[in-house]
Amino acid sequence: MVTTTQLALRSDAFEEGGEIPSRYSCDGEGMSPPLEWSDAPSGTKAFALVVHDPDAGGFIHWVLTDIPAESTSLGEGRGDQVGVPGRNDFGHPGWGGPCPPSGEHRYIFTLYALSEPLRIAGTPSASSVLRAMQGRVLDDAQLTGVYTRNR
Repeated sequence: MVTTTQLALRSDAFEEGGEIPSRYSCDGEGMSPPLEWSDAPSGTKAFALVVHDPDAGGFIHWVLTDIPAESTSLGEGRGDQVGVPGRNDFGHPGWGGPCPPSGEHRYIFTLYALSEPLRIAGTPSASSVLRAMQGRVLDDAQLTGVYTRNR
């Protein structure tokens, strides 16, 4: 019997498709939400995380590379202390919380299990991370949250 697992991503702060609490946004404390994952595939040597808003043309909120393979979580407000923060579309490294001009937006957290660390110099952009990951992704998992302003 062959048992297969699939990388799973979740948060104690919000459920799949649920509302991201304002504390993680520009309206609150702006800290990164807690994330947990399980069932990484055999051979995983590192993880990478990219968070984007498809309702704002793919605006990048978080890039984090070279998360150690033994990691299974990013603590609340501590995500940028694990791995190497990349540049978000706000123009700075690390987490940039939801901050839509109005209305409801979706935020897609994608965690990638990698066959080797990326070791990209400097503060990489999401596009450079996605290019560097080609041929190294063993599995990925997504978690989508929503955030609404001006209710």
